[in-house]
Amino acid sequence: MTEPWRLPDGRTLDVDVTGPADGVPLVFHHGTPGSAVPVRAFARAVHDRGLRLVTYSRAGYGGSTRRAGRNVADIAGDVAAILDRLGAERCVTAGWSGGGPHALATGALLADRVAGVLSIASVAPYDAEGLDFDAGAGEQNVEENDAALRGESALRPYLEAEAADLADADADGLIAGMSTLLPPVDRAVLTDEYGEDLAAGFREGMRSGVDGWVDDDLAFVTPWGFALESITVPVSVWQGSEDLMVPFAHGEWLAAHVPGARAHLLSGEGHLSIGLGFTAAMLDELTATL
Repeated sequence: MTEPWRLPDGRTLDVDVTGPADGVPLVFHHGTPGSAVPVRAFARAVHDRGLRLVTYSRAGYGGSTRRAGRNVADIAGDVAAILDRLGAERCVTAGWSGGGPHALATGALLADRVAGVLSIASVAPYDAEGLDFDAGAGEQNVEENDAALRGESALRPYLEAEAADLADADADGLIAGMSTLLPPVDRAVLTDEYGEDLAAGFREGMRSGVDGWVDDDLAFVTPWGFALESITVPVSVWQGSEDLMVPFAHGEWLAAHVPGARAHLLSGEGHLSIGLGFTAAMLDELTATL
């Protein structure tokens, strides 16, 4: 059950903790947009490995207090506060899509507490040398990134219109609302339980507006606040060739630039299908870091 936790700086963060009370925490960073609502299939796989799953809503999503102007690196303080509240010295961390940069930041800046990092279809830095950030992306994401580069005044109305289309969507509605972002392999998994979980995560994340989404997008196209080359903990990078939300080149770039990254660059997989279809292998590799 998601609960509001008070942070040392006075902000509130929505946090959900499930699984064995004595399990090592797996801190999961949701996508953009998203929230603390867990993907049930992922949660079951985490629990099966004896871990506690910790999900949370980033600042500005759900009931979590907005932190305007936040950068990606700022997440490390929030994760440290979560671990302190849990009484946990160590954890592993994972991030999907827009959660990927935040998982990488957690590994870079909390190396003494993070055993390993799982990056699933993560965004790469906007200013990454040798990367064409938008090449291969679906039309909606190209438009969104362009709005982010023009600042909040351009981005907010764009995202408010997008959010209105997703507000009450079921799985079929998500497919329609994200039509330019879903290759056939991703459309195929947006059914039944996962479609329900994704829709519920969107609704919860945006129940108070689009602040979190705005701040995520602005953070992605500005300096992240930490150096990827400073990462010393094990990192697994997973990316699918058919991804239209975060193009394949992002995964290739991260695999080549995160020190010691274990790369899983898979042909035929999309943004959603890779996370659902390879959960067991991902978690087995992540838990091995413990």
